[in-house]
Amino acid sequence: MEAIWSPENRYRKWLDIEILACEAMAARGEIPEASMKNIRERAGFDVGRIDAIEKTTKHDVIAFLTSVTEKVGQDGRFIHRGLTSSDILDTSLGLLLREAADILIEDIDLLLAAIRKKAFAHQNTLMIGRTHGIHAEPITFGLKMVLWHAEMKRNRERMVRAKETISVGKLSGAVGTFSFVDPAIEEYVCRKLCLKPAPVSSQIIQRDRHAEYFSTLAIIASSIDKFSQEIRLLQRTEVREAEEYFSPGQKGSSAMPHKRNPVLSENLSGLSRLMRSYAVAALEDVALWHERDISHSSVERVIGPDATILLDFILSRFTGLIDGLVVYPERMLANIRITKGVIFSQMVLLKLIEKGISREAAYAIVQRNAMRSWQEELEFQDLLLQDDEVMARLNADDLAGVFQMGNFLKQVDFIFKRVFEDKP
Repeated sequence: MEAIWSPENRYRKWLDIEILACEAMAARGEIPEASMKNIRERAGFDVGRIDAIEKTTKHDVIAFLTSVTEKVGQDGRFIHRGLTSSDILDTSLGLLLREAADILIEDIDLLLAAIRKKAFAHQNTLMIGRTHGIHAEPITFGLKMVLWHAEMKRNRERMVRAKETISVGKLSGAVGTFSFVDPAIEEYVCRKLCLKPAPVSSQIIQRDRHAEYFSTLAIIASSIDKFSQEIRLLQRTEVREAEEYFSPGQKGSSAMPHKRNPVLSENLSGLSRLMRSYAVAALEDVALWHERDISHSSVERVIGPDATILLDFILSRFTGLIDGLVVYPERMLANIRITKGVIFSQMVLLKLIEKGISREAAYAIVQRNAMRSWQEELEFQDLLLQDDEVMARLNADDLAGVFQMGNFLKQVDFIFKRVFEDKP
């Protein structure tokens, strides 16, 4: 990813665009064929020389063009004909962001594979589901992974759409009017680069496209933040249902040798905050003065490489975290039991309703027993067996049938099948 944003790669994109524009002009008879042959053979650049020239010109594209002309000679006068700097800068930025998107999509594919593997390994690993941080009803750890997989599939789709949105070029001149360059030049260059010509532009390609791209990166990072936060919560000492892999020799604290901290997840949560700030910066770039000002340029020079390199790192780190994640099924079962069976309250409620009691009356009966179980740490099922109102409608066998984990998990296979589309 870092190589995409190197000066060598950036200037290579600029040169490719300039040469393609010359080819299109030559085909129209605007550049002599001999001159075109010379440009094609001799056009090049020197990064050090560009830097040296820019110290005087204070303009990177002019410095680049000067370096190229030094290699081409007199025929350099045909290069950049009728074009403006943003024709080159914006078209090349689309190419760079597209290359970055390809890497990020590959990263997402690797993460999807890691999550999928974990999901099937724990398809039936029982754990408590939590709402508001409080025990709700049982799920499986595999279902948690399925949820993450489905979200990352949506993120992949978002990244593909963002790649398409940003894959746009523009060679329409100083204010987008094609005054000194024919639209056919733009069509030719964009076709060769597999870009779409911007239907209309000012001096620049409009920055709502870039805002969408960087917002997509921020959404993906926010998903990783969400997953990482869940791992951090599951690794808490009093929960300890899952844990980041703790390698031999690893240390958790300079003061407390017993510490095993979720440092990778915490790192990813922090980096995701930074990613969201890049999206804000891209959104701020949408509103520019008239046909353009230059306030967006300094922002994009930072967020272009930083955001894509950072998300590449985030996705790779989280994939490694998932691959090495340690899961504790026995602890999950133990945590299910700590609430003395009150997690079956909805099942009891539905059973009483089935026997003819109104929902309001059944709710009151179940809640009364559940609160007593909670406060006195008594088994919920035992309290129900001692409740005359309950036993007037149900018997011990009815309750035994209610207090079965399998009642919550009958559709696990269906959910897996729906998400993974029947693929094992």
